[in-house]
Amino acid sequence: MLAPEENVQLMLALRAGDAAAFDVLFRRWSGPLLRYLERMLRDRAVAEELVQEAFIRVHEARERYRPDARFSTWLYRIATNLALNELRRPRHRAVHRSADEEGVPLLADAGPGTEAVVDARRRGAAAARALGELPEKQRAALCLAAVEGLSYAEVAEALDVTEKAVKSLVHRARSSLARRLAGEEG
Repeated sequence: MLAPEENVQLMLALRAGDAAAFDVLFRRWSGPLLRYLERMLRDRAVAEELVQEAFIRVHEARERYRPDARFSTWLYRIATNLALNELRRPRHRAVHRSADEEGVPLLADAGPGTEAVVDARRRGAAAARALGELPEKQRAALCLAAVEGLSYAEVAEALDVTEKAVKSLVHRARSSLARRLAGEEG
């Protein structure tokens, strides 16, 4: 990733009309943003659409951009708002996954090493399912802090909550995941 000052300089260059600065920001941030949105939405196609929408909003807001906060925090705030809006749509209430989709545990022949692969897929699917069942704010806080590596202060700014609330959200998310995953094994 670029240093925080470099992101700000790129945004200021974009605001001044430098289209190449937008390309650099998109190349640098679209991957991390896609990973975050995929974890939030559990749907790669929708996540890809929201990455594009987030960068459209960045481009549209270029004239109003003020370097008061880190660029990453501002960008994740945009993405989080888009994800939360998407999750509130009725079609996201009950997610159906085809057995043909990647990441869905497959039945495997019994053989050397196969059990370990199936067990790992089962645990991975259980973890993804448990993460998806977390309340939206808990999931967002956990993904931003634990997966994307944002500080609690940055997560607080991205989610528009206090740092203390972020600590609580992350703690509750981790505790809930641990309980759910322990229940799946038992």
